[in-house]
Amino acid sequence: MLNRFVLALALMIAGCQSGSQEPPPLAGARIGGPFTLIDQNGKPKSDRDFAGKYRIMYFGYTYCPDVCPTDMAKLAAGYRAFTKRDAAAAARVVPVFVTVDPERDTPAVVKQFAAAFDRRVVGLTGTPEQIAGITKAYGVVYGKAEGGDGANYLVDHSRQAYLMGPKGEPIALLSNEGSADAIADELVRWVR
Repeated sequence: MLNRFVLALALMIAGCQSGSQEPPPLAGARIGGPFTLIDQNGKPKSDRDFAGKYRIMYFGYTYCPDVCPTDMAKLAAGYRAFTKRDAAAAARVVPVFVTVDPERDTPAVVKQFAAAFDRRVVGLTGTPEQIAGITKAYGVVYGKAEGGDGANYLVDHSRQAYLMGPKGEPIALLSNEGSADAIADELVRWVR
């Protein structure tokens, strides 16, 4: 009897040490997909350019007066905190900012915005049709807010930040409300 108990206990301990883990929260969700956009240097960039890398995907716009800069600052701080904890794992993660305002967000404007948060952030823009395609694939809702005129308008949009896997699969949402350490904790949890 004692031998069976010792064997069962040894198997449980071995199971705990094998790194078994629950599936990612977004496993199997229909989020993401192929895209071709323009990067901050004016060059075409597609989902294939990120193959083998984890991606932090955030959608916003550079003229945003408050939410987008705040979210990007938190995500960048979380990414830097993750880099301090595990530089090798962080090297496999690419933070990506995708505009939902392609009319104003040219590559040069996106480049300046992305660089303000971290030099490793890839900024993406494109035609209105390209942006409509990627936002649909990622479940991002956006549109010009009422009351703006000409080039002076706001854009309403959803604020989720996705962690995508090396094959482009959705893994988890990263909290825009949490601290840099909370974002780093999520990256430690899911980036392998």
